[in-house]
Amino acid sequence: MEVQAQAKWVRTAPRKVKLVADALRGMPVAEALIYCKFIPKASARDVAKVIRSAQANAEHNFNLAKDDLVVKDIRVEEGPTLKRARPRAMGRYFSIFKRTSHITAVVEDRPGAVRRRPVAPPRAARPAPAPAAPPAAPAADAPPSGRGRAPKQASAAKAERETKTDTTEKPSATRAAKKADSDQPKKGKKK
Repeated sequence: MEVQAQAKWVRTAPRKVKLVADALRGMPVAEALIYCKFIPKASARDVAKVIRSAQANAEHNFNLAKDDLVVKDIRVEEGPTLKRARPRAMGRYFSIFKRTSHITAVVEDRPGAVRRRPVAPPRAARPAPAPAAPPAAPAADAPPSGRGRAPKQASAAKAERETKTDTTEKPSATRAAKKADSDQPKKGKKK
């Protein structure tokens, strides 16, 4: 049997209410109310209120068990829009639309359809692991172990490049000549 409840002229935009309503369709009523408690949307409070009202209607008016109720449908329709104005740049009129919505929740009695989630049995205590043997000392020619990489060996080509740069140093006489040139005043325009 279907039972419904309706909330009209709710001061929330229908687009925002539909986000919550779409997630609750087909859920058992108890789970839907818990979901509304923890969902981070302001419109969840209004939707939960309508679902609770439909649940109360089913319980008191039709003597249905509340544990067997399932949210069959939640409809969200656009209500009247309140039109307000605000002055903006250069005193011009700027429209503000305060949208409202009508929320209808339909719950249905499905005995035995509501399945409880299976509760996992408590975990058995695990036995303590056997103590491991102490690590052996590394061999002399073995690369060092640890978290980082082993140091790279210098290649023959790299060693050859280093020796070339060492032999191509400039003689000290040219350095002395450059220093002597820099001591002389520079030619050019005077300021």
